[in-house]
Amino acid sequence: MANSTRTKNENSIMESPSASPLSGRKKAQQSPGSRSRYHVSAPGHCFRKVTLTKPTFCHNCSDFIWGLIGFICEVCNFMCHEKCLKTVRTACSCMAPTLVRVPVAHCFGPAGQKKRFCCVCRKHLEGNTAIRCEVCELHAHSECAAFSCGDCRLCHQDGSQDFDTLHHHWREGNIPSGARCEVCRRTCGSSDVLAGMRCEWCGMTTHAACYVIVPPECGLGRLRSMLLHPACVRICSRNFSKMHCYRISESCQNELDNLDEVDTQIPATTKESQPATTADSGKQVLKVFDGDDAVKRSHFRLVSIPRITKNEEESALRTFYIPDDSLDYELQDNGQQALHSNDILNRNGTPDEKAIFKENVPEVWLLRAKPQDTEVLKVYAGWLKVGVAYISISISKNSTVDSVIKEVLTQLGRQDEDPSSFSLVEVYMGSKQVQRQGLTGQELLLYKLQEIRKISLRQMNQTRFYIVESRKQVVQVNLLLEGLPVQLSKEEYTDLLQEHLAIKSHLVTITHVYGSQGAVVVQISCFSEAERIYMLAKDTSVSNQQLTSLVIPEIMHNKLPKGGSPLLVFVNPKSGGLKGQELLYGFRKLLNPHQVFDMTNGGPLPGLHTFREVPRFRVLVCGGDGTVGWVLGVLEAVRHKLVCPEPPIGIVPLGTGNDLARILRWGAGYSGEDPHHILVSVDEAEEVQMDRWTILLDAQEVTEDGKENGFLEPPKIVQMNNYFGLGIDAELSLDFHHAREEEPGKFNSRFHNKGVYLKAGLQKLSHTRNLHKDLKLQVDKQDVELPSIEGLIFLNIPSWGSGADLWGSEGDSRYGKPRIDDGMLEVVGVTGVVHMGQVQGGMRSGIRLAQGNYVRITVTKPIPVQVDGEPWIQAPGNIIISAAGPKVRMLRKSKHKQKKQPASLKERRSESPSSSDGGH
Repeated sequence: MANSTRTKNENSIMESPSASPLSGRKKAQQSPGSRSRYHVSAPGHCFRKVTLTKPTFCHNCSDFIWGLIGFICEVCNFMCHEKCLKTVRTACSCMAPTLVRVPVAHCFGPAGQKKRFCCVCRKHLEGNTAIRCEVCELHAHSECAAFSCGDCRLCHQDGSQDFDTLHHHWREGNIPSGARCEVCRRTCGSSDVLAGMRCEWCGMTTHAACYVIVPPECGLGRLRSMLLHPACVRICSRNFSKMHCYRISESCQNELDNLDEVDTQIPATTKESQPATTADSGKQVLKVFDGDDAVKRSHFRLVSIPRITKNEEESALRTFYIPDDSLDYELQDNGQQALHSNDILNRNGTPDEKAIFKENVPEVWLLRAKPQDTEVLKVYAGWLKVGVAYISISISKNSTVDSVIKEVLTQLGRQDEDPSSFSLVEVYMGSKQVQRQGLTGQELLLYKLQEIRKISLRQMNQTRFYIVESRKQVVQVNLLLEGLPVQLSKEEYTDLLQEHLAIKSHLVTITHVYGSQGAVVVQISCFSEAERIYMLAKDTSVSNQQLTSLVIPEIMHNKLPKGGSPLLVFVNPKSGGLKGQELLYGFRKLLNPHQVFDMTNGGPLPGLHTFREVPRFRVLVCGGDGTVGWVLGVLEAVRHKLVCPEPPIGIVPLGTGNDLARILRWGAGYSGEDPHHILVSVDEAEEVQMDRWTILLDAQEVTEDGKENGFLEPPKIVQMNNYFGLGIDAELSLDFHHAREEEPGKFNSRFHNKGVYLKAGLQKLSHTRNLHKDLKLQVDKQDVELPSIEGLIFLNIPSWGSGADLWGSEGDSRYGKPRIDDGMLEVVGVTGVVHMGQVQGGMRSGIRLAQGNYVRITVTKPIPVQVDGEPWIQAPGNIIISAAGPKVRMLRKSKHKQKKQPASLKERRSESPSSSDGGH
């Protein structure tokens, strides 16, 4: 299970790994594990000896258990050798809520295809019931996730929290089998069991017994120079879920919406038909509800009562992952009658070792806490930055919130401060959402605790109480609204929002206008108004255009480390046969999710706006050439609003052609490379300059006598990065584009895509070579006589059609050697489909026609054209190509990084801190 590193100043109850979560009660009480006959130093476990019937590995040392005897925890299935019982440091799953440092909810989505283990029950994940957090390494069965807690990574400051240092965030298991412990240097990973610990930030891996001696502060590991530090990000998110804050698509959430309501371990049909008593196993099976909420929703769990059990309540508590003392609980039937000891006869069996159960024992029971006259309440003071984790306060029937605050301040040595300037906050650490609620001064706390336990014992187990300073929080929620008409004034956008969203002008202010993108950023000073606008915008259309609404974080640029260059990542999950979806998950896990943006959810603008005040940053685009052009186009439009107007751009090729990625050494296409290795390559990449071109298409109709008869459509301006083609090249792209629009589901692999291109090419074999009759070409104001060709292509990069060298490598005294930063375009002709195939096969090159920096083309009839793979039919008229302002800065992969790394090295998530981080 995940737990956050405990500081040296925390009180001894939290520091001791053997402490029970309820050790502060008036009487000495122990967790289920310490009540077992096999005592261990790790909290919560309840070990019993078992006979092994199949090959089994130890969860503590990962070695094979030789022999027939092992020891298993009845709560979390932790298995170990007898010799390892004394060295177990891994806490039981039932202790997870006590180990949380700062409660943070998870973002659950469907699990991937790799072999993983459940972080709650420790069993292997199989089938469609597996889920994973999109931000951290929590994997679980869907029915187990309800028993995890909000222990995800803390990736930003959220008003009430304020921190400057970052501690290791440890997560157990699911690490590469070849990983080594940073403390003892021995192997700490395993592919057979859930074992070993890893920091979710720096990637450091250790044994469960070794990580406790690692210094608490995290150095962020090998990727620290490109990672956006959580202390530099602020977001007000009271009414927004983590999915909203991280802009994670909610399409996969439909099947997970009832995640916290799944309290069952096997299908209900099986449960209903299962008998209460199993004669062969000698067990009584009871249906147990956890509080009134479970009864109302009819969600129960099956509890097996072994014949040797002397305490049914303890078995029920283990089933619900509750580590409390069973003496404080009882099982009640529907008539609210407690389960008495004589309801199950002969607990220890008869001489023939067969259990005898009493007839007509009710199958359905309610697990209840026995009412107490006094209790011990833990009040956490972590947000006050004091030296203890929590204060234990004894409360009675007359204890109010005000009286508890006074006593806590006294124990903290702050009795001279005004108690009215502090408040008590109830925090429910649910796995999907962390809920906070302020308590009123005269509220009776004992009654409050009893009411929570009546609703759900699990909820009580995941509830904490914090003392916080009462200060008026400045609410500042930033929303980016896209899909508005382009090129309007700020006042016109305000009127549109007032008309369609009924915004309240005294609460909502437009802070940024991106007219070329049809987008505005609004700042809202009220949580409820922000939530209303966010939800309403998603169902609103303006001028038949659907609005997009995104929560935008604030990067506090003055807190960024000096010399750092955080990486802004754009991923198109639809590119490259949907491999982008796994890359999106991998980068969110390795970096701060606030620096990773899904291109299908708002495009590049949300990321560029978020990084607008970052003085120096880099960009990584994961997609095809079209995706790269999309990012470059938006960057060109908004660069005047960025403090860093020309960030260098790297590429992870996910498309079909990937010509730009090829000449920048990023490869022909992504083939499952380790995301960590990609980020290291980006960090070590070199910067190069690249020309960019503007194409003006005025679309004027031209008559036979050469006179212009006016515009057919408004002039069109597009940006070109790779190449611009007219004729057969563009016609093939257009056919492919139409085929993909008709059946998009089939275009999920590069092999299929190239097959469609080949089929379209074969259909064009009979075309005649008369393109030269339909257009006139001028390069640098010089007329260029065209030969008999079928396609005309203008190259900015020396790669075309999935890596072909169209210009050719032969020297020519008439032309200079092509470069991507020479300010020149290469003009090449092709005679037809056969010629194009020969070029792509490396047998021929194109027909060199010209080289220059200003091109004018006159088209006399409609013709297919394509810019960087985006095709359309262009009406007759003039086409002008000229340089587009400043060159763009690109990242080219270092040559030594192109060699494939050994598999063991690729699996490693981080380098040794001693060698790369300068220590901890």
